[in-house]
Amino acid sequence: MAVFTEVTPAQAQSLLDRLHLGKLMALRGISAGIENTNYFVTSATPRHGGEFVLTVFERLSFEQLPFYLQLMKHLASHGVPVPDPQADDRGEILFEVAGKPAALVNKLRGGHQLAPDVFHCEQVGTRLAMLHLAGQDFPMHQPNLRGLAWWGETVPQVLPFMEAAPAALLQAELDYQQQLAVSQTYAELPRGPIHADLFRDNVMFEGLPGREQLSGFFDFYFGCVDTWLFDLCVCLNDWCIDLASGRLDETRAAAFVRSYESVRPLTGGEHRLLPALLRAAALRFWISRLWDFHLPREASVLKPHDPGHFERVLRERIAHPWHALA
Repeated sequence: MAVFTEVTPAQAQSLLDRLHLGKLMALRGISAGIENTNYFVTSATPRHGGEFVLTVFERLSFEQLPFYLQLMKHLASHGVPVPDPQADDRGEILFEVAGKPAALVNKLRGGHQLAPDVFHCEQVGTRLAMLHLAGQDFPMHQPNLRGLAWWGETVPQVLPFMEAAPAALLQAELDYQQQLAVSQTYAELPRGPIHADLFRDNVMFEGLPGREQLSGFFDFYFGCVDTWLFDLCVCLNDWCIDLASGRLDETRAAAFVRSYESVRPLTGGEHRLLPALLRAAALRFWISRLWDFHLPREASVLKPHDPGHFERVLRERIAHPWHALA
């Protein structure tokens, strides 16, 4: 993600030494994203070595981070393809680099599929359901730090930067989601650990074109305990849309949900609230992009995303509600 904290080769080598991962061969900042500092790390020795991702956490604290790192460990032990945090001789997986919390995980193989078709959506849907079920017995808890409470705090901060029409839409949708959140149907939605940010650039595939196989999910640092339906809707709003218009591609969306349900069938309440949670997922990322765009932090490499994209997605979900059973 964006490089907010400069990590020196000496600092990276010190961490590799603690983890017995050999000599630093390359250290390269990753420019994609806007939340944490990430570097690709390459190491090599006669017995050890490999490709890793070093994350320096800019907002999450030492107290918050065990949830995310231990969740990845838990999922990996249950056969979900996720990065495995590297541990030192004492089993520690959370470290300090450049005065901030940091972790080193193995780099997943393959690359992103930024133009997914039904074949890719089916794989993500299946593995997402596996992730949800695998997390059921995870003992730690973390609320959604970018959930409804954060929306309510952040909207007043971004409204002064907006034109009247989108500002009215933003406020109206926040009001709608606040009312939904106190309903009985919403309270009964199944919950557990979720990824909460499983966009196309957080999934890896490898293999020949047209035959790519999903090799892993990564970037769990928005992970939390929330409704599984919200996680599904975040995915549908990215994997199954026309990016230019925000329009839902119903063929891909149906395939995604069908594959998900082959592992974990949705409840009746989930089917009823699917259109509303598609709106909630669009609202969440519209708010965060407005915040990052209008109130950015300094970074040596920073590429804020266009907030207008999720405004278009939200308008589409309101104008054309989609039911998976239709």
